[in-house]
Amino acid sequence: MIYKSNFWQCIWQKVRLSVAFPYISLLVWILPLLIFNAGQNSLMAHDEGLYAWRARQMFDSGDWIAPWGNAHHKTPGPYWLIASAYKLFGISETSGRITSAIAGILALILVYEIGKILLNKKLAWLAAAILSVEFLWLQYCRLGTPDVPMILLVMLAIWSLLKAELHPQYKLFWSFVAGLSFGLGFLMRSFMIVLPIMALSPYLIWEHHRHRHLANPTLYLGFFIGLIPTWSWLWFNWLRYGDLSYGQLLKFVVDLGSEDRNQNGILFYLWNIPLKSFPWFFFGVLGLVLAIRRPIHRYQLILVGFPLVMFAELSFFSTRLSHYSLCIYPFIALLAAVGLDWLGKIYQRETTSLNKKRKHIFSSRKINISRNLSYIFGALGVLLLLAAIAIIIWGNADIRKYASLGLSVGLGWLILPLVWICHFRIKFLTAHYWLAGWLIPCWLALAVAGSQGFFSDYNPVFRTFFQQKAIASILQSHPIYFVQVGGKNAVLLKFYTSVHGKPLDTIFQVPAFGYAWIDTKQSPELSTPHRVVGTVQQYQLIQVLS
Repeated sequence: MIYKSNFWQCIWQKVRLSVAFPYISLLVWILPLLIFNAGQNSLMAHDEGLYAWRARQMFDSGDWIAPWGNAHHKTPGPYWLIASAYKLFGISETSGRITSAIAGILALILVYEIGKILLNKKLAWLAAAILSVEFLWLQYCRLGTPDVPMILLVMLAIWSLLKAELHPQYKLFWSFVAGLSFGLGFLMRSFMIVLPIMALSPYLIWEHHRHRHLANPTLYLGFFIGLIPTWSWLWFNWLRYGDLSYGQLLKFVVDLGSEDRNQNGILFYLWNIPLKSFPWFFFGVLGLVLAIRRPIHRYQLILVGFPLVMFAELSFFSTRLSHYSLCIYPFIALLAAVGLDWLGKIYQRETTSLNKKRKHIFSSRKINISRNLSYIFGALGVLLLLAAIAIIIWGNADIRKYASLGLSVGLGWLILPLVWICHFRIKFLTAHYWLAGWLIPCWLALAVAGSQGFFSDYNPVFRTFFQQKAIASILQSHPIYFVQVGGKNAVLLKFYTSVHGKPLDTIFQVPAFGYAWIDTKQSPELSTPHRVVGTVQQYQLIQVLS
């Protein structure tokens, strides 16, 4: 028993040592989640595929302004990032996603730094660890989209404003960095950067008498310098397309603000955010209540005001999509750290009281929050284990891959009741181990999901099709024409096709013995003699014979 006690104490000392070096421990925590995959990658069909394809057009053509031949509705920051990654690492899904992964790591560190200022070091580390295991956040850290890079800039701006307030002697520098971050945010996500700026307005305006940020000229200087890349791009676009160069940007924002896409109503985020940040959203609500009851001195309008205003903005914005809410997720993590730490203190108080009174674990009739939560999630773990076993025994091949997720989460949730029960025998099982019992199941689930390709292999049917030697050799050595090819998945054809011919209206325009993609749903004229080289979903690669 003494040997076991020394063993666990040694493990805990190592954990404490890792927390003493927060950057190292956070990297060890997040990197496996970003790296694990099934060894195969394929792009998500629409948004990620569009960014990857447009960046490839820039890279292949050498035209970093408008290689698509018309005025564009988005600023080029994401395309420049991904095209730069292509230049450094070659064209692949991994190089297209690496910028988001790096931005995610840097954003994690900034959340830790912000948490140190708003809360304390312990809660800051806990918040960063929680952010790493929020499902939607991790998913977009592994996608080649501009969402996480933009949030990195927002977090950098918030951190810089806080540093300017804490260190008045360097206020000019930090205010400049904050303004620069917002300006570059426009390059990354166009007018979407306005939403987090508005969410910061309560802090900037109502606390202005104290920090005086809005009276600092370097804040505006940094903002205008950050806009220079966007202005330069708009200028070169205007030389080509005139007023359409900025008209398309404005039209896109107006369309987003007036369209109700996918019939996502005003209550969309009330269920979508809890679902895609489970269970941390509920700890975040608890932390929000605690923060309202006991306001954070000086920074209440950042910790509480920012996520509430951002949530309201997104709810009233007509286009409601899951990834638009990503800017709230770092604050869910910060508030969840507050709530979870409060529960950890209750756990320590309750277990200490029970140990002193020497009561049996099941004998207390008093409401015991930590015990009840432990048993509830332990029961959930048992249900997941039973469901996973049932899938293994009776499930088909398509759903059997989810069994490992059920097994990992189910076993992970059993940590909570085990820690609660064992603390009566093993005295050093303090609240830290109970808190770890919340983090570990989520980490295991996301690690297993990543290792099975859930975060990297979104279109395995297209991947296996393009990996065929006969198909790959044709795509790499012949120009491929596109005949009325439409649909979301069409962007995957464009990205994976190395040599592009011109878009054509009919198959008659394809040269003799030339190759073309056709969309069978568009029903193009197929009376011309041809052979079908391959078929993937609704698309066919054909060769015209005469």
